[in-house]
Formats: sequence, structure tokens, C-alpha cells
Amino acid sequence: MNSKLLQRICYACGTFGHDVFYAMIGTYFMIFVTSNLFHSDNPSHDAYMIGIVTTIILVLRILELFVDPFIGNLIDKTKTRWGRFKPWVIVGAFVAAITLALLFTDFGGLTVTNPTLYLILFAIVYFIMDIFYSAKDVAIWSMIPALSFDSHERDITATIARIGSVFGANLVTVIVMPVVLYFSLNQNGGAGDPTGWFAFACVGGGIATLGAIILGLGTHEQESALRENKTETSAKDVFKVLTQNDQLMWTAIAYLVYGIGINIVNNFNLYYFIYVIGDATKFSILGVINTVIGLIAVALFPALTAKFSRRKLFFASIAIMLVALLIYAGSGTNVTMALIGAGLFAL
Repeated sequence: MNSKLLQRICYACGTFGHDVFYAMIGTYFMIFVTSNLFHSDNPSHDAYMIGIVTTIILVLRILELFVDPFIGNLIDKTKTRWGRFKPWVIVGAFVAAITLALLFTDFGGLTVTNPTLYLILFAIVYFIMDIFYSAKDVAIWSMIPALSFDSHERDITATIARIGSVFGANLVTVIVMPVVLYFSLNQNGGAGDPTGWFAFACVGGGIATLGAIILGLGTHEQESALRENKTETSAKDVFKVLTQNDQLMWTAIAYLVYGIGINIVNNFNLYYFIYVIGDATKFSILGVINTVIGLIAVALFPALTAKFSRRKLFFASIAIMLVALLIYAGSGTNVTMALIGAGLFAL
């Protein structure tokens, strides 16, 4: 096989696994928390614990916004015989997968026997998972310029990587409920049980780690004097960039608001199929639809931005998303309407 083609495929395997992991922690972990993690005889206590856990996640994710630039700075200073980025991708994937599997448990029943200790351990484990996942995220998407000096080759690699990430993110939607329900001892009204969700975490974490290993074995980072830092960037310099660059701050705030909205809808989808439509197995159809839509969007994006402006495409996309939400809101128990609304939103 051509060495360039092999490198493209190996890199895409890495982004495939990376987005499998992102979908698991970004969307489906909350389904586990709200439907399976707390099962005491006191519903109000369970609701209180869910509120504390979700608050911890929110605080840690906001903290991550400030930590990410420092992670990037640390990666930028890394020099090893395997390259600057690959060690972070592989180690990040391995640690993140182990901690994710732990998060999909109640830590040996601590949610009931010692809730306070559970919350402390949860915060520690989630923070470790988030930091190592973030390090992997920064490294995997920053290494494209290090794979080739040729801009055309980098564009091809980035496009194939994006296709891999589309497949990864939507594969999770396809397999989540079949895997969870297959390994569950109790179907729990279509939401599965803790055993099924733990198996799902192991499968997803394994896929992400395998993808990272394939990326590490099949790619080669090239050194370039143009990418070498001439000056050292201190933590103070990074913080100064964050606080004094108003354009960066406005972009970050806009993306924060947008990200909140996107995650609300994405987390809402599976709840809707379980508790409103009443058939979680139909959710896999949405994964297939979103995979096709994602691939079409990736293929058409360059042509659309060339024919229209990015600004016009942006507002058209927002308009389609709003129409999609109206369709979704009126779908009731109609599976077809729900799939059309969710699919248009993904487009």
C-alpha cells in the first residue's frame, strides 16, 4: 500500500476512535447518570445526587476552558523520539479509556453506602479523564501540519480524518442501545442497567484506544525548522492572550453558548426515543441517518463555501436547525417526524 495512503487511513482511524469517545462522554454518559447511576429507595435523594454530579461536571468543563491553552503549550514543548504529538494521543487515549470505564460504575456501591466519598472520587476521576482527553484532543488535531510539508497532502489527510470522525461519532448512536441492552440483565424500560452501560463504556473506550494505537504506528511526524519555537511561551503569556484578545474572547463566548445548545439537543435525543416514543431501538436509525448526512456535509462543504460565503452558509445552517427543532417539537410519538427533525438538525 502507498505510504501516503496508509498514513491517511491510520490517522483517520485515530480520529474515528477519538470521536467515538467524545460522543460517549459528551452525550451518553449523562443518560447513564440520570437513568442508572443512582438507585436508592429515596427518589428525592437520587435527584439531589444527580444534581450534584451534573454540577461537578459543569464546573470541571468550564475549568477545562482555561486549562486547555496550557495543555497546548505543554504539548508544543514536548520532544520525544516518537514525535511531539503521538505520545499524548496514545497515553491520553489509554488513561481516558480507563477512567471513563470507572465513571460508568458506582465505585463499588458508594452511591448508596457513602455518597460523599463517591462524589469526591467522581470529581477526581472525571477531572483526570477530562484532562487526558483534552490533551489527546489538542494533540490529534494539531499534528496534521507535522504529517506532511505539502499543503495539498495535508488537505487530503484532514478531509479523510474528518470522514473518520463523522463515522466515529455516529457509530456510537447506532450501537449504543443494542450494546447496552444486549449486556443488560434488566431492560429497565428500554434504558438498560448498569452492567450494560459499563460494557458500552469498555467497548467504546477500547475502540478509542485501538484507534490511537493505529495512529501511532501508522503515522510519521516530520520535523521542520519553520515549526520550531524561537521563544518560550510562559503560562503568564498564555493567560495574557486569553484575557487581552477581545476577538478570541467573543469567539469563545459565542461557541460556549452554541455548545450548550447543541449538547442540550444531542443529550435530549435518546431520552426522547426511550421515554416519549417508547422504543430505544429506533434510535439506531438516527445514527445511520446522521452518518449519511455527516458524510454529505463534509463532501459538500468546500463547494458550498465557494458558491456562497461562509457567513451566508452559517446563517442558512442556523435557520435549518431552528426549523428542525420545530419539526421535532411537533413530532409527538411519530418516529418518522422525530427522525426528520433530528436529521435536519444534524445537517
